[in-house]
Amino acid sequence: DKNMGTTPIRILHMIASLEIGGSQAFVMNLYRNIDREKIQFDFIIDHTHDMYFQKEIESLGGKIFVLPTYRGYNLLEIKKAWHTFFKEHPEYKVLHSHSRSYASLYLPVAKKYGVKTIIHSHSTSNGKGAGALLKAELQYPLRYQADSFMACSKEAGVWLFGEKVCRGEKFQVVKNAIDAKKLIFNKDKRKSARAELGIGDEFTLGFLARVMPPKNPVFVIEVFSEIKKKDNKAKLLYVGDGVLLPKVKERARELGVEKDIIFTGARADVDNMLFAMDCYILPSLWEGLGISLIEAQASGIRCVCSENIQKEAIVTDLVKQMNLSEGAEVWAEEILCEPKRERDNCFEIIEKVGYDIESNARRIEDYYMTLA
Repeated sequence: DKNMGTTPIRILHMIASLEIGGSQAFVMNLYRNIDREKIQFDFIIDHTHDMYFQKEIESLGGKIFVLPTYRGYNLLEIKKAWHTFFKEHPEYKVLHSHSRSYASLYLPVAKKYGVKTIIHSHSTSNGKGAGALLKAELQYPLRYQADSFMACSKEAGVWLFGEKVCRGEKFQVVKNAIDAKKLIFNKDKRKSARAELGIGDEFTLGFLARVMPPKNPVFVIEVFSEIKKKDNKAKLLYVGDGVLLPKVKERARELGVEKDIIFTGARADVDNMLFAMDCYILPSLWEGLGISLIEAQASGIRCVCSENIQKEAIVTDLVKQMNLSEGAEVWAEEILCEPKRERDNCFEIIEKVGYDIESNARRIEDYYMTLA
């Protein structure tokens, strides 16, 4: 064994599900780039509906454990399951939780078994309604329970842990880093991606995100419909999957633009998808950070996004922020004001502001070593 018989430290990630999403992308990105001879990742999930990352995790040497979901009335079942887990797995010294909704129920259990706990905030909102209120109540104790606190932005930290924690030394902002090298614009890849998608030289607006309420995905269709009035040949490349996809498709039919939209579903080759676009749109209602916007900038594309994106996600001059109240027509005008432009190479900027994955992985690796 080339590392002289030392076994890697195993870090346990509670991540809720293995579907494509922001926190999953963050953890997987980290996982691919850490030194897996020193550190291994294992995963606890409580939703098994979409196991997108399962094969990759297993190929990298990770284990996946399924524990029950909290349903509001099964408190004892949850606590018991976590007790049993730590009793049977004394090898874990660090629990890194990316799921916040009921982490306050299992962090104290982890502590009982001498496990160090990290709670990680990836958002700035729970949405609206009764479910959101329940989550807020359950999340409050986290600030008193965890050993360390991480967040994708200062706002996301303050939102979940409060100001006081974020001023202390147990808190750190961990940039949602991306594989910036892979996103350096490549003309040949653009050509073959557009060919595969059936796009010629038409102006192509692009959306790439989960098709979920925070991303405001139906608005994209409204904007595209306005673009079509001004440029009849325009296409929309719509990359992503999620609960609102049927609604999005229905709106496209209502507006009579569905034949010019390429729905790809979730795609792993984010680089090719971004290269294929001419302008990127992200009209989010709220955002922990806006990782897809950073990826878009890394690919050198012009971006038009809402004012709800965190300032930390805007790292180049490629981004124009607009207010959603200006409406679809004004957004369409802004998008079309310079449809064709040369793509920039933004790698150095992305690296300098700390969003490149390689340097980030080293830092977190060192941090894990201090905890274990």
